[in-house]
Amino acid sequence: MNQLAELINILHPEQTDAYRFIGKNLFIGSPNVYGGQVLAQAIAAAHRTISEDRKLHSIHSYFINPGDNDSDIIYTVEVVKDGRAFNTRRVTASQNGRDIFILAASFQREEEGISHQAVMPNVARPDSLTSFSDLFAEFAEKFKIEPRGIFSPNGPFVFHPAEYYDPFHPRIRPPMNHTWFKANGSLPDGERLHQEIIAYASDFNLLITALMPHGLSFFTTPMQIASLDHAMWFHRPARADEWLLYVVESINANGGRALCTGKIFTKEGVLVASTAQEGLIRKLS
Repeated sequence: MNQLAELINILHPEQTDAYRFIGKNLFIGSPNVYGGQVLAQAIAAAHRTISEDRKLHSIHSYFINPGDNDSDIIYTVEVVKDGRAFNTRRVTASQNGRDIFILAASFQREEEGISHQAVMPNVARPDSLTSFSDLFAEFAEKFKIEPRGIFSPNGPFVFHPAEYYDPFHPRIRPPMNHTWFKANGSLPDGERLHQEIIAYASDFNLLITALMPHGLSFFTTPMQIASLDHAMWFHRPARADEWLLYVVESINANGGRALCTGKIFTKEGVLVASTAQEGLIRKLS
């Protein structure tokens, strides 16, 4: 039984009043609450305060403190603007009286306009590639590691990397990563849910791309890695239970931080979202 049903469930945080929500955690093996979960739940909370005719088009967020897997998360939504074309919400996530995350989200009334997009790279199709969980299985058995999250066949997503990646024997390669992903099962209809689930997945694979030109892996080198911020732009509707290509590039690393950017395409080459994230990367030895 995979975790997709649990993911859908936690993306419906309990509403205790008009602008306050309580979110549960989905444990995927990380020592702290997975950042993509907090991001997706904050978006879900903001969605609940916005009329259906408004579409989420951008978010900007900061991870302030690590989240505790054993404690519920309180989401407080503030109305910043309700305009004729745009709405803005600010969301604060807190645990045990301490803020752990803040998000600003902008929504727009749908309208026509000029249109162009980046071209999807020509990479191997997802059905011809091996899943990351299958690639990781042999290492997990050898090193007595229980696969979780991205590494597990029971995780909420299926990931098919276009480039072979061995986290136990990392080689030096350019800071570019192409990964196909989709939900590990069928999802109900609803553009908002699919945006939230794509946002959840968008936190995967970003910062590890910055390790590639240095031949580093958190399985072989003691490191502290943490997301500092996360920005995302939603360009066009997409289904999270159909194959999406995540194209990630790390354009800079310096001063204990790395900056990574991403583009998400449908299988047909439609650009549906863009991402940017700066993260902390510290070698501990």
